Amino acid sequence: MLELTLRVLPVLILDVLNPVLFAMLVFAAGSARPVGNSIAMLGGHTLMYFGAGIAAAYGFDQVADRLASPQRIDFVISGLIGVVLVVMAPPAKKKGAPAAAEPEGELTPMKSLGIGAIVNFIGIPFAVPYFAVVGQILKADLSTAQSLAALAVYNALYALPFLVVPVSVALSGDAAKPLLEKINERLTRAADIAMPWMLALVGAALVADSVAYFYRGSGLIEF
Repeated sequence: MLELTLRVLPVLILDVLNPVLFAMLVFAAGSARPVGNSIAMLGGHTLMYFGAGIAAAYGFDQVADRLASPQRIDFVISGLIGVVLVVMAPPAKKKGAPAAAEPEGELTPMKSLGIGAIVNFIGIPFAVPYFAVVGQILKADLSTAQSLAALAVYNALYALPFLVVPVSVALSGDAAKPLLEKINERLTRAADIAMPWMLALVGAALVADSVAYFYRGSGLIEF
C-alpha cells in the first residue's frame, strides 16, 4: 500500500490543479443557494469521477483477460498513458488551462449535481492522470474491495481541497467571495505554469516504470 501511495500522490497533486472545477464551484457559490449548489456540484463531479474510474478499471481488466497476461498489460497501459502525458505537455503549455463556461438559468441542487458530472469531462489534461491512477491501483494486485476502497480514498482526497468553497461561504457568506475569486485566479495561473511540467514528469515516470518492468521484470519502486 505504501508503494501505491508513492505512485499515486504526485498524480493526485497534478489532478487537483483543476481551475475549471474550482471556477464552477465559485460560480455556484454566487447563486441563490451557495452552499447547497456548490456541494451538489462537487458531489456530482466526485460521483462521476468514481464511476469513470470503475469503468476504466473494468475495461483494463477486460483487455488483460483477453490477452491472458494481466500484469504485463497493466504495465503496457500505464506506459501508453505515460506517452500520452508527455506528448500532451507542450500543447498544454501553449494553451494553458481550459476555461469554464458558466451555465445559463437559475441553479438548483439537482442542476448543480448534473453540471458537476459534466465538468468532470471538461479538459482532457485533467482526465488522463486519473486513468494513470486506475492503472497503478490495478498493478498493486489488491482485492476488488481494496481496489474500490483505494479509488474511493483517492476521490475523497481529490474533492477535499475543493470543499474550501462551500465551507468558506457557509462560514463567511458573501465576504468569502472575493477571497475565492483570488484563489481561483491563482489556481488558474498555477495550473498554467505547473500542468505542462507535471504532465511531462508524471508521464516520464510512468514510461520509465513500464520500461523497467519489461527490462528487469519489476517496476521502479519495490519494497
